[in-house]
Amino acid sequence: MPARAEFDRLVVVLVAARNPLNIGAAARAMSNFGFLRLRVVNPYEAAFREARSAVGASALLSKAEEFPSVAEAVADCTLVVGTTGAANRDLQLPMRGLVPGARLIRKRLKSGKVALLFGSEKRGLSNRELSYSHWLMDIPTREEHRSMNLGQAVAVCLYELARTSRPATRPEKIKLATAGQLELIHQALGEVLTLSGYGQRGSGASTEYRVRRMIRDLDLAGHDAEMWLSLLRQMLWKLRSSG
Repeated sequence: MPARAEFDRLVVVLVAARNPLNIGAAARAMSNFGFLRLRVVNPYEAAFREARSAVGASALLSKAEEFPSVAEAVADCTLVVGTTGAANRDLQLPMRGLVPGARLIRKRLKSGKVALLFGSEKRGLSNRELSYSHWLMDIPTREEHRSMNLGQAVAVCLYELARTSRPATRPEKIKLATAGQLELIHQALGEVLTLSGYGQRGSGASTEYRVRRMIRDLDLAGHDAEMWLSLLRQMLWKLRSSG
């Protein structure tokens, strides 16, 4: 399979993976389909780099980047896509099927970095972890058995991404804001709301997740994100000086 330049812009992020063999299997699937950037967030087993299941992908596994939080793992990405097999959760995020979701990811990879999130084998991604996503992608499985092995889920998603795509379109001219820029806006806005008294009337974590989703849904360009951050910092300065 020929390598494509945009494949290097996709990062697979494994969050709190419990079994090093599953991390190794995910790395092997990544190597199979030409995606070589693996990031792990708080893996349960520190020795995951020695997983024997990473057949032919030991170099990829040795270069995996470790992060203490999802926010830091996706900070340089312009699109963050979460995965889930839970059909009955109230996720309050757009859900896209594997085929249309992969098509959107391929389009974004032409102009920016994309993070594909996978949760732990036991519980998947928590609501807090999912709140960093712009939207979610679902693998079609039998309703009676929706749960998939972590390595298999990674393989299915990457296979769909690696399939022959449609004729290339012109890349987007606008450079979109990274997840890191959006998180700075979220933090500044949260402080503004708290200082203005709104935060005291909010509902804690639920409000935090809704505000983060609202910011991500704006699909801001990078230069617009900087302008919003500048405006919010000016508001913070005024609120602090008036208090």
